[in-house]
Amino acid sequence: MENLYINHFAVFVCALANLALGALWYSPFLFYRAWQSETGLTDEQLARQSPAKTYGLAFLFSLIMSYNLAFFLGDSATDAAWGAAAGFLAGFGWAALIFAVIALFEQRSWRYILINGGFITVYFTLIGLILGIWR
Repeated sequence: MENLYINHFAVFVCALANLALGALWYSPFLFYRAWQSETGLTDEQLARQSPAKTYGLAFLFSLIMSYNLAFFLGDSATDAAWGAAAGFLAGFGWAALIFAVIALFEQRSWRYILINGGFITVYFTLIGLILGIWR
């Protein structure tokens, strides 16, 4: 791949986008209570987690995912439409569906699968769009 180009600043923004989108997606305005109900986690349990560890690892994993998609979209022909399409295909076609397979074996509800699988799909579509635009 001699025409491979990765905008490292865009990748960094994509990793931050995971935290921003997650803050909205799992907020009381959208799916927090439904997600909490489906996971069985209480407010007390959630308050006991280490924010530095959770958000630090979430950002690191998001950075790795963003770089991974950036390598796939690193061709000079990539544009916003292809970036969003590739992000959707990776998010729904790979990530959300393997999440759904695992959740089925864990006997999780469809509500749980749709909340989390929806987040995965929207996130990957968003970062594909960002990477496609920000060449």
